Amino acid sequence: MNGNILYLSTTYPGSVHDKTLCEEEKFSFSKKVLLWLDLGFYGWKIENVHLIMPHKKPKGGELTDEQKEYNRWVSKMRVRVEHVIASIKHYRIVKETFRGRLYNKEDAVMLIACGLHNFRNAVRKNLIQTYS
Repeated sequence: MNGNILYLSTTYPGSVHDKTLCEEEKFSFSKKVLLWLDLGFYGWKIENVHLIMPHKKPKGGELTDEQKEYNRWVSKMRVRVEHVIASIKHYRIVKETFRGRLYNKEDAVMLIACGLHNFRNAVRKNLIQTYS
């Protein structure tokens, strides 16, 4: 994972659950891929995808030590995704209520913010390689 945004769906209101969004988008993949998901996607299945998500604690039970260790490992990987989302939200127009005069421009604003994130990420990598 290099920190770049590879896919951007149309924007949805914050009240729409991620799993509902994925079911509406009807994703399909031509080759096998790995998806890192949180427990909000529990029960979601899709063809050609290996889902990696933490173990759910059984009702009235406890997770085994191996399951807890696996959950820590998954969390360490998913935090990188959360950092990318936080990086995009540095642009206040993305995280606050959109009050643009032109209606239905939320998708364009999000696309520009993600493009700026990818550009900033590429510049940082280039600078690191230059001065290493």
